[in-house]
Amino acid sequence: MARIGVDVGGTFTDLILESGAKNDRAVFVHKVPSTTSDQSIGVVQGILELCEIGGIKPGDIDLIVHGTTIATNIVIEHAGAEVGMLTTRGYRDILHLARHKRPHNFSLQFELPWQKHPLVKRRNRIPITERVMPPDGRIEVPLAEDEVRSAAELLKTRNVDAVIVGFLFSFLNDAHEQRAKAIVQEILPDTYVNCSSEVVNVLREYERFSTAAMNGYIGPSTARYLRNLERTLSSRDITAPLRLMQSNGGIATVATGSDKPVTILMSGPAGGVIGGKWAGERAQETNLITVDIGGTSADISVIPEGRLRVKNPRDTEVNGYPVLVPMIDITTIGAGGGSIAYIDEGGAFRVGPRSAGADPGPACYARGGSLPTVTDAQVALGRLDPEHFLGGDLHIDAALATAAIKDHLCAKLDMSVLDAALGVIRVINSNMALAIRANSVARGIDPREFALMPFGGAGPLHAVALASAVAAREIIVPPAPGITAAMGLLAADMQYEFTRSTLAVLTDGDADDLARLNQNFDDLLAQARAALAADGVPDEQQRFQRLVECRYQGQGFELRAEVPDAVISVDNLQVIVDNFHAAHRADYGHSFESTPIEVITLRVVGYAPSDRLSWPDRTNSGGDVADALLYTRPTTFDNGQTLDTPRYERARLSAGQTIVGPAIIVQHNSTSLIPPGYDASVKASDNIHILEKRV
Repeated sequence: MARIGVDVGGTFTDLILESGAKNDRAVFVHKVPSTTSDQSIGVVQGILELCEIGGIKPGDIDLIVHGTTIATNIVIEHAGAEVGMLTTRGYRDILHLARHKRPHNFSLQFELPWQKHPLVKRRNRIPITERVMPPDGRIEVPLAEDEVRSAAELLKTRNVDAVIVGFLFSFLNDAHEQRAKAIVQEILPDTYVNCSSEVVNVLREYERFSTAAMNGYIGPSTARYLRNLERTLSSRDITAPLRLMQSNGGIATVATGSDKPVTILMSGPAGGVIGGKWAGERAQETNLITVDIGGTSADISVIPEGRLRVKNPRDTEVNGYPVLVPMIDITTIGAGGGSIAYIDEGGAFRVGPRSAGADPGPACYARGGSLPTVTDAQVALGRLDPEHFLGGDLHIDAALATAAIKDHLCAKLDMSVLDAALGVIRVINSNMALAIRANSVARGIDPREFALMPFGGAGPLHAVALASAVAAREIIVPPAPGITAAMGLLAADMQYEFTRSTLAVLTDGDADDLARLNQNFDDLLAQARAALAADGVPDEQQRFQRLVECRYQGQGFELRAEVPDAVISVDNLQVIVDNFHAAHRADYGHSFESTPIEVITLRVVGYAPSDRLSWPDRTNSGGDVADALLYTRPTTFDNGQTLDTPRYERARLSAGQTIVGPAIIVQHNSTSLIPPGYDASVKASDNIHILEKRV
């Protein structure tokens, strides 16, 4: 068996290969520069090089799991498709009005993304006469099919790339949406077309329309990329199935990613969280704060008691646009190795969110970049050595890093190069620490009970400073920090989610409501079974989780509550009620035990457990730490001290050894900084645990 995980980041594409028999597997990792013009170039190049490293033929690969930022980049760069929309007459401007509120009420500068960069231009939003009515989905006004045909002909003259159909109350009855879609496909057979009820079949017309619009906006380019990647792989004799990481942490097919690309908007960050959880399991640690610091961003997530947190639907957005799809609870900020340091117009010292990316990259890459970045600051402080950056595969020039800091920061700040470089590190660490607190302390989670797990190429360089800032209990550096997101791709399950809005008062125990809930759950389970079966998952390997999204009567938004694996009846209704009260207490610190609870949405998660990535344990050779010593060089730490600091090669360390700070541990895909006053212990799990010395 041979499986490859490949994760595309803003600067590097990370790869991992697992091959061999189940009880005798070998693991190989690799890193190549991302090709931002066409991600598939770097993906295919990396796979071919990794096959050579692992000693296998491309045709021997059995599975490729891909984490990609293609959909996210389209949104961030506002480079999506020209989209047309058919919607219920009178509701043409829903996408513009949204919820008629500003995220920052008192900001004069804040611009609403859905108005400044609309997913569907107003002239392409065409009203259609039709009306479906609640609460039963009865048809009040038939669909005006002649208007649909006229609208499709008009959109054809405008050369739109995609068309979405979003009618009011289609979650109760999608007959009009489906008929309109069929007519549009007759007139525009080569155009990307989808209905809001197909993308996300839930109430709230603005969020449903916005999600469908996002799907149309990113759909054509995402589908082309995935088809092109499959063709290119096939042309290189790579015929293995290609799977995609979804925002919810599950794996899906290329067909799903093409039809519903909104499900892979947070594909890359999700793989990192799964990889962090996997490394935590090896360390027997269930309370984790994962910090994935790459070239352009830092992705932060909290894993309490080994459970991945899923965002509340009211918080699922991408670049300011509401997207009602399940996402792992991840906070992303513009803080990475390529984040650019600058002095703004008001004289403030800022770092990020602008990034030098992979091309031209930081100044030290000698690829034409001239602006100072976080990586340049690390080089100027002596923390990254030219001969060991990416194992020597990528040359860096310390003189260029120093020049960039001197030219753009020192004169404006009246600082030395070292002080300015320290300033860059302190600012970026402060930004990340604030994001960690927002994702933990602000949500009732005490970081003192958690281990901080840093990964990404830059993560272990910032780990101790971040752990100290948020008072995390310890730091756990995973086996291959720079490849952890790719490792997560080989530790994730096949997973699909299906939803249906079903309005019912849960606490009444009404027989008709219970029958409706059970019938709709059965329908969703059938959809989940069909999706897993279509992906080749046998019945005995299929697993299902049933959830209800509920709220107290009068509330505006819902929370998830688990449903027993049985027919819902008056006998087990209290279990669901108790689960909802517990979810409310976890989020808000209180519950209202006597208040009626209403169900809004049913959700079924169908999944198939996959083989977990097998990683060899680190052996205890009984040797001396000095055997791993490379050399000693001056290094400046966050307190301003410059000390002669030994470099150790991680591959030559053995379990049971302890490295006393100050020290730097180097490996091909990352560098770990151990400041004075800290010890780093190598464990059999191949994790490195860093703890502050207790006086």
